[in-house]
Amino acid sequence: MENYNFQKIVVTVGAFLLITKFVAYFITNSVAIFTDAVESIVNVVAGVIGLYALYLSAKPADKSHPFGHGRIELISATVEGAMISVAGVMIIMEAVKDLMDPKEISSLDLGLLLIIFAAAVNYIIGTIAVKKGTKNRSVALEASGRHLRTDTLSSVGIIIGLTLVYAGDLLGYDLYILDPLMALLFGAFIIITGARVIKKALDGIMDKADLEILDKTVACLNEHRSDDWIDIHNLRVIKYGSKLHIEMHVTLPFDMTIAEMERENRLLHESMGTIFGDSVDLIMMPEPCKEFSCIHCKRKCSARRAEFIEIINWNVNLLAQEHQHAYGNHVVIRGPGER
Repeated sequence: MENYNFQKIVVTVGAFLLITKFVAYFITNSVAIFTDAVESIVNVVAGVIGLYALYLSAKPADKSHPFGHGRIELISATVEGAMISVAGVMIIMEAVKDLMDPKEISSLDLGLLLIIFAAAVNYIIGTIAVKKGTKNRSVALEASGRHLRTDTLSSVGIIIGLTLVYAGDLLGYDLYILDPLMALLFGAFIIITGARVIKKALDGIMDKADLEILDKTVACLNEHRSDDWIDIHNLRVIKYGSKLHIEMHVTLPFDMTIAEMERENRLLHESMGTIFGDSVDLIMMPEPCKEFSCIHCKRKCSARRAEFIEIINWNVNLLAQEHQHAYGNHVVIRGPGER
């Protein structure tokens, strides 16, 4: 609910700044300020979509959605990225039109003050949104925050350019050509930003591995490692909104009882909780050890076939492999009937 409530603030502030920027545009007739105002329309519409996405993603898993509703955030981010890119195209079209048929700019002093105020508010809200989105692993909130900060960067460029135009006018120089040229530049920048948002969302939809989360997962496993966790392989981490689904195959001593396996399962959950809190859904697939596991196992066992030599040094690449490992010679050893 924290993400959802903050997104309400993002939408409310966005609507207020939208009005502010259009007031600045009608006062000045500047196509560069029009660029900023159009992007604010996208901010508000995308913010509303993101708000609905966060509302759905916060709903618990049900019969129809056993993994929860978190994927709606990725769809929301994709739509937002597309809208950002469309806004960039609209801005470029308006800039080209203004180059062909220039308009007179007026009251730049008041217009600049309004844009400076809007840029400052955008940056503050956007930075907070990115931090909260990153902390809570919310793609939708993070996308909204990055969009607001991109809007701020555009505003800063526009402010610098229009300040030059204003200063030139005071000194008797005609620099009004900078107005549509700035709009062209930032229109292209906005299109690139939208494409990046779309790419990140599509990576999530395609379940692209998040190396940062994988690194944290492996570091956590190494830190809380139990002597009975002989090996781990087939590690998978999938994000559904702010929820993480972690699956791994764990090699355990073959003579373990179901109760003992359940204890190790609980230990794994508790270990992951130290890093990711209660947002983890972990599935442990227990597998019995094999003869070649003895050299990596410290456990006292009557069925031991070889003396302990060394534990397997876990890393992301090793744990992502599909079969149990023989780390000493870096060869994956497969059991009978395995391919």
